[in-house]
Amino acid sequence: MSSPFLIGEDMTGGYGTGADILHGCTVAVDPGQIAVIVGPNGAGKSTAMKAVFGMLNMHKGSVRLDGEDISALSPQDRVAKGMAFVPQTSNVFTSLTVEENLEMGAFLRRDDINITMQQVYDLFPILKEKQKQAAGELSGGQRQQVAVGRALMTKPKVLMLDEPTAGVSPIVMDELFDRIIEVAKTGISILMVEQNARQALSIADKGYVMVQGSNRFTDTGAALLADPEVRKSFLGG
Repeated sequence: MSSPFLIGEDMTGGYGTGADILHGCTVAVDPGQIAVIVGPNGAGKSTAMKAVFGMLNMHKGSVRLDGEDISALSPQDRVAKGMAFVPQTSNVFTSLTVEENLEMGAFLRRDDINITMQQVYDLFPILKEKQKQAAGELSGGQRQQVAVGRALMTKPKVLMLDEPTAGVSPIVMDELFDRIIEVAKTGISILMVEQNARQALSIADKGYVMVQGSNRFTDTGAALLADPEVRKSFLGG
């Protein structure tokens, strides 16, 4: 059986010299798939994603991308390898225009970025409409679109999203999820942390339910939604 395209395997570690937050956690995703990490507050969901991106001190486990061990690489070097990370907060340059934010996303590229920028505008038409407007003047949902669009400007192989629907309305959440599905259809792997577990699992090829820094359940999104124990403990019945 071939190994996943991206896998953070048996990850154990924490921040600085503090206590471990992750305890043997494993998350993985294949090309064009959506993998979702859900669980209660404080479960270590965002920490697991940051570990995959190289923002955590791991003393056990590994991260591999397309068969290559990248555990020793910095986050910047992981970006160069094809990873893009969208944090939950402070994820746009508020004083820059939408267009300038997207240009900032292409800082590593030396080729023509206009084709990618047009693809972002096709994906998020409102951004084309507001391309000359400062990102700080946009709604929360529109800012999230800018943040995702800027990440896509790196032409990533893997897009990691930390709580992309935090603080947005249900209508905007549904729209963002639709766009995320569209991105996955282009072959990009999506690894996402989400508080809206039921909705996130409904679009997930693979789901991970984390509790206290460890995997509690791992299965397809549909199987987790149908699991009585998962529904009772984590999805409100």
